[in-house]
Amino acid sequence: MAILSLSPALQFRTTSWLFLLATFVISGCSTAGLPVADPTHAVTSLSRDDIAWLHRDGFGLDADGLTRYRTLGRTRLLDAQLTDHVNSHLPPSVASQIGSFEVIHTPSTQLLVTLQTEQQRIQAMPAGDDKAAAQKQLQQHGNQLGQEAQQAELLQEVYGPNQLKEQLVWFWLNHFSVYAAKGRVRWELGDYEQNTIRPRVLGKFRDLLMATLESPAMLEFLDNAQNAKGHVNENYARELMELHALGVGSGYTQQDVQQLALILTGVGIAPVDGKPQHFNPKMAALVVRKGLFEFNPQRHDFSNKVFLGHPIRGRGFDEVRQAVDIIVQQPACAQFVSRQLAEYFVADNPPPALLARMTNTFRRSDGDIASVMRTMFESPELLASSGKKFKDPNQFVVSSVRLAYSDRPIANALPLVYWLNQLDEPLFGRITPDGWPLDGASWSSSGQMEKRFDIANAIGTGNNQLFTPAGSTARGAGFPMLTTRLYYEAIEPQLSAVTRTALSKAISQQEWNTYLLSSPDLNYR
Repeated sequence: MAILSLSPALQFRTTSWLFLLATFVISGCSTAGLPVADPTHAVTSLSRDDIAWLHRDGFGLDADGLTRYRTLGRTRLLDAQLTDHVNSHLPPSVASQIGSFEVIHTPSTQLLVTLQTEQQRIQAMPAGDDKAAAQKQLQQHGNQLGQEAQQAELLQEVYGPNQLKEQLVWFWLNHFSVYAAKGRVRWELGDYEQNTIRPRVLGKFRDLLMATLESPAMLEFLDNAQNAKGHVNENYARELMELHALGVGSGYTQQDVQQLALILTGVGIAPVDGKPQHFNPKMAALVVRKGLFEFNPQRHDFSNKVFLGHPIRGRGFDEVRQAVDIIVQQPACAQFVSRQLAEYFVADNPPPALLARMTNTFRRSDGDIASVMRTMFESPELLASSGKKFKDPNQFVVSSVRLAYSDRPIANALPLVYWLNQLDEPLFGRITPDGWPLDGASWSSSGQMEKRFDIANAIGTGNNQLFTPAGSTARGAGFPMLTTRLYYEAIEPQLSAVTRTALSKAISQQEWNTYLLSSPDLNYR
């Protein structure tokens, strides 16, 4: 293909191409793989089956991932990922970027103290322009922290060497969704992602559920910080069962919601004003504190309860631990969590046989997430749906950037944040607590396709700010060459006829990049 200069008159969003793109992306382009192999040694050549597995294993293909797969083979790579022993690290410049973010390097307690101090200072100011300006500046500070948390997560998704873990971090952040714009949540997002979710994505589901229950971001978002004896708030109790652990129609009743809400009274956030709290000796022995988390027995309803058919004696925070154990041991919990994972990684309607095996693994392993993931990633069903799972916007953006820039760390992740905003799936941006949908139908409208084409154009032509550090006026060059060894080894052999035809019509390398990134082949996995 000749590489020509891009004419200013050339319009990427032609009606004919968008129609072609929307037609084939929405209808689907199957690249189903061969039956599952199970190599236990180095891979000398990559088959269609290998590439299909890698597309499910990570956000998108990159050269380092292919090298790692060739060296370890599928079984050893999966072992390394599930035990979180991938022998690699973030690029130094990326790690430095993440570490520079205030929301990451500053303890959440300190951030909330800063917020409260500033709020008190502003409240004491007389009404007028200065007060309005101070309020605006504080709002901007919170917005900046929220954007930093988004950038930190996206940089790890693009450059994290354990791509299976990175997908799970996104999955659980979405499953246990919090909304950044509510209350103080923006100030707590770094702690939520780095300390609540990320360390537990491959562990026991019970531990992950308990960690989210003790997270300030979750307690603020779902109002349990206000849940107290005599002023019961059922919001978190309901969503914990419906969205986090059991699912709709799993057999719990409104009475169970009410009883769980009583169990959760007193579960909240420690004050950060520095004033000492006074408890009598009996209550002081029942106080539980972990960082910002606090169980305040003076706000707790100590009555006896009956939850999901189990009697629970009123005795303080141990009631919460018992209730979480009861929830996780429900058959509905194993079924619900297994289905959610399979819907994200395998298919919008996962095969019943696969769900049954994953559910059995969950119950047999006491809710061990890594064991459930192994059952799924060693299954024939994983690849039987190869090429049919439509990427949500996050997968599309991250996989495109990985393909274009995985060997050249970007200096500014804000364009990724903006692209996800344009595609209506901002990280920490779901107002309702159900998380973003996992099915393809929610993301394959013609409007979505046009936006994806524009973003593919920005990535493929280098017409973006990825190499311009935030706050800098200097513009870094960012034109990617997608016709690399990675392309010829892992992508080109799998391309469909319609994509090959479209690529053959490109009149420049930039246009060719755009067509490839927006093709059906790269919108499905």
